[in-house]
Amino acid sequence: MTSAAPATPDPGRPTRLALYLQLIRWDRPAGWLLLLWPTLAALWIAADGFPGWHLLAVFTLGTVLMRSAGCCINDVADRDFDRHVKRTAGRPVTTGAVSVKEALVLGAALALVSFGLVLTTNPPAILLSFAALAVAIVYPFAKRVLAMPQAVLGVAFSFGIPMAFAAALGGVEWNLRAVPLSAWALLVGNLFWVLAYDTEYAMVDRDDDLRIGVRSSAIALGRWDVAGIMIFYATYLAIWAGLGLRLGLGRWFLAGIAVAAAQALWHYTLIRHRQRAECFRAFRANHWLGLAVFAGTVIDLSLR
Repeated sequence: MTSAAPATPDPGRPTRLALYLQLIRWDRPAGWLLLLWPTLAALWIAADGFPGWHLLAVFTLGTVLMRSAGCCINDVADRDFDRHVKRTAGRPVTTGAVSVKEALVLGAALALVSFGLVLTTNPPAILLSFAALAVAIVYPFAKRVLAMPQAVLGVAFSFGIPMAFAAALGGVEWNLRAVPLSAWALLVGNLFWVLAYDTEYAMVDRDDDLRIGVRSSAIALGRWDVAGIMIFYATYLAIWAGLGLRLGLGRWFLAGIAVAAAQALWHYTLIRHRQRAECFRAFRANHWLGLAVFAGTVIDLSLR
């Protein structure tokens, strides 16, 4: 009797690592850049300049890790919806290529590593990390009950701002007195930017969302979606410009705001006809808008 030949791996089948990288959207860095730029801008403002390599590494790596963990949670929560949407039907949890347990374990591991980074900062930042995690977990389920779940996403995507202030300004007590009101005001302003770009994103899936009963800001705004997005952009830029001036930033910061405003106007030309491909293009280009504000902040503080 001859032994059976060992099975050879299927060259067309993705490896577990490839599936995990697909799950955390490793090939789509625009997602974590949208979180990174406002977080780093807040870190520079709070530190009144370069915050040091330690905090820069903590918030950069932590942002990437938590965005990746959020993708795991989101895909598990949305797996029954995603199979009905063309853009998301091929996600690994939706197709069954990655099990729900695997996705949750991976997400928990990434969040745990991120928490380990936060532990190297201070008590106020650690306290805020728990709130940030709670909001990140709640968001995927908000679209089932809220007309504009993007508002919850806005809070989740902006929580790095008060955390950056907490870490940069220090504090050894287990309270949030180290976080100034300006940090929370910047969070509110950033929330409007998230509303702007995630409504562009929601416009891509509006027809599918209406069919399967998922709520979004694009559906809630209806024919006022484009106008709403432009108002969101304007509100975000106005709040950040006003707060920046009150915090001592000057012309180079305002130049960054102006570059961001020019990009927002360009986005209008992309989304005004509500074509899916152009709305998705506008969404993916938003990280350049955030980079403009961050660059203006860094240059202004470095040239003082």
